[in-house]
Amino acid sequence: MKVNYSAEKLKKMIEKAIEDHEITRDEYDMIIHIATEDGHIDDQEKALLAELNNMIENKMVKFVAK
Repeated sequence: MKVNYSAEKLKKMIEKAIEDHEITRDEYDMIIHIATEDGHIDDQEKALLAELNNMIENKMVKFVAK
């Protein structure tokens, strides 16, 4: 399956959050913007967002102020 450009950008941002174990509100807002900028959230983007949100809920990734 071909990965679209916005899904690839999402993946990189989410991987950074996972690596750091933290995410700022600005980074999260940017992730949402990237996912919705084309007016459609595809299956790849949904999966990436679900993974990030699950990690936030399980406190594997925490919101931080910067």
